[in-house]
Amino acid sequence: MGFGFSKDKRITESFEISKLFREGECFSCYGARLFLRSNGLEFNRVVFTLSRKYGTAVERNRSKRLSRECYRLIQNDLNQGFDFSLLVYPGNDTFLHRKNQIESLFSKAGILIKN
Repeated sequence: MGFGFSKDKRITESFEISKLFREGECFSCYGARLFLRSNGLEFNRVVFTLSRKYGTAVERNRSKRLSRECYRLIQNDLNQGFDFSLLVYPGNDTFLHRKNQIESLFSKAGILIKN
């Protein structure tokens, strides 16, 4: 499995995102939440969402880029067959902080494979 982040590994349909929020398990840490649901596929799919009134478009885009990159680096260390939604709140938008948030959330969810 490579380090790419192809479009088939993203959740794009609004009904799938709604179903994930409605039926998925929720795990929280300061500044972020992870919604998790089994998808029955051999790979994981993910969507990155931001809370309402996050800031300017530049801040929202930067936050999503940080989140995608942190997920891309950790995706090979996760159990497969899940849909994820990462909900991010405004705050400390640094790479190290976001990486720690994401690792903490996946660890709480019990799907992070320890190396």
